[in-house]
Amino acid sequence: MSRSPSPRPGGWSSPGLNTPYDTGGRTSPMRGYANGGSNVTWASAQAKSAEVKGYNAFSPRNQGFFGRHFRNLSTSLPFSYAEKEKLGRGRSQGNAFAQLLNRVGWNLWRLRKLIGTLLAIILWIILFYATPLHRIWRRSSALGVGGNKFVLILAANQGGGVMEWKGPREWAIERDSVKNKKKYTQNWGYDLEIVDMSTKKRYAHEWRESWEKVDTIRNAMRKYPHAEWFWWLDTNTFIMEPSYSLQKHIFNQLNDVTYRDIRHYNPLNISHPPTDDYLDPETRSPVGDGKANSINLIVPQDCGGFNLGSFFIRRSVWTDRLLDIWWDPVGYEQKHMEWEHKEQDALEYMYTNQPWIRPHVAFIHQRKVNSFPPGACGEKGDDPNIHYKEKDRDFLVNMAGCEWGRDCWAEMYTYRQLSNRLNRNPWEKFKDWISDSVKHMREKKKPDKKDPKKKKSG
Repeated sequence: MSRSPSPRPGGWSSPGLNTPYDTGGRTSPMRGYANGGSNVTWASAQAKSAEVKGYNAFSPRNQGFFGRHFRNLSTSLPFSYAEKEKLGRGRSQGNAFAQLLNRVGWNLWRLRKLIGTLLAIILWIILFYATPLHRIWRRSSALGVGGNKFVLILAANQGGGVMEWKGPREWAIERDSVKNKKKYTQNWGYDLEIVDMSTKKRYAHEWRESWEKVDTIRNAMRKYPHAEWFWWLDTNTFIMEPSYSLQKHIFNQLNDVTYRDIRHYNPLNISHPPTDDYLDPETRSPVGDGKANSINLIVPQDCGGFNLGSFFIRRSVWTDRLLDIWWDPVGYEQKHMEWEHKEQDALEYMYTNQPWIRPHVAFIHQRKVNSFPPGACGEKGDDPNIHYKEKDRDFLVNMAGCEWGRDCWAEMYTYRQLSNRLNRNPWEKFKDWISDSVKHMREKKKPDKKDPKKKKSG
């Protein structure tokens, strides 16, 4: 039916709409009023109403192909949409699981801002810490922390240099050392230059052995033209705290962690500052100009003087001049018998006798970049300025001189295991706590073994 029947007897009170169609179609079921006595079709009344009201004519249900098609589909279902809606009302009532889902959904919607913020933070952590994007960010100088300004140079020639073959233990030490440096530089976006000295045949001259360090630094400066600082490390070194960045650990507070006046710690007894009248005031000053940007060489000192197992050098005009004089053949050809530590003694000699070097050299506290294990500079290892302290979480350990009467591999293995234990993540600490707890409980349950001597005496 196109219209519902009138609840009043006699049909609707609209004049002319109670007569049957005169077009031969379905007849109207509404009869009664005959005001006007003329036959008016439903279509013509509908058209007139549309003209008056100003909108399209109402299209009765089931008119047209699509209307009839969807109507047939709905009537073929087990129950109509209306019936389905009626049956669905209140269906979750009495269903605890459905009520729980509704409650959870409502709470999630109410906390959508907080949840969205947390998801954004998690996404940021995944992008910058679980993917290579964190290395790109840490390398960038504009957006990140400027890791591209630092290059770590590792000499992979320990255990014989260029004159002898390395044994299994030396290879193992080198493997662990290289792995340690790779992990650190990848984490902070630094560049790593591994130099295999055994392939440098031009350094095979006995007088120039170990002097290749100077030429290697110069070559690294050519290879990385945008880098500013170069960090030299011997193979017998291990970075204990990979979570320390060079910027935060040293270079953001350079004046606080370094000292210019060598009298602060002077194992070589070098007279300082120079007092010659012809020198300028900056050179005669014990601290140079006192500015951090004038520091071009950072060297730690051990009990015997300068230590070049771990030191920093900066790209500058002053550095070019220093490397030229340091690499002078007069030094390694004429002084190799006098200078036992070769390039290290040469630097000490230049610092002592050439005043222009001092204003640009700063000394760093040894345990900041070059802690020693027991056996180096003292068998007890109790010097608070030199030896590694676990409780202070020193940055790096240098097994200096381990090839002379000590076990290099044992020391490397010990500090590697210690570093792994100190730098466990929360999940690893939780697993270790459970393991230690279970082990402790088992030890308590074990019966005490009585002393056989006491048993006999009893």
